Amino acid sequence: MALLDHLGITVDDLERSRARFHPVLTALGYRSGGANDHSISWNNGDETEIILYTWDEDSTPHRHGRIGWQHIAFAVPSRDEVERLHTIALDAGWTAVREPKEYPRYSDRYYASFVEDADGIRIEFMYNPPRETA
Repeated sequence: MALLDHLGITVDDLERSRARFHPVLTALGYRSGGANDHSISWNNGDETEIILYTWDEDSTPHRHGRIGWQHIAFAVPSRDEVERLHTIALDAGWTAVREPKEYPRYSDRYYASFVEDADGIRIEFMYNPPRETA
């Protein structure tokens, strides 16, 4: 099975995005990677890299529901972790789209929250344990 190797995200303001992404990604276990004038990255071991790129042209923020980026979901080990990461994101300047809550339409164990940054980048923190461990 192929796993996600890296994810590149274009942002309007690299420093503003660093200030928002860094607390969230480090709380998820990512470490700072490389940086230059046009990009910064975080690594999760040798497995996954998340890279922010700056854009040189005028552009508008992504709007949820339009063609393109929808959201990325990070699976975490508990409801408490969903709530902790949601708080970290809010403290870093993300906006709550949906507060932590149950989503029975997905499963009777699904618990998640959603946050969004100024560029319209949306992240979900979710807990959905296998039925036998719920």
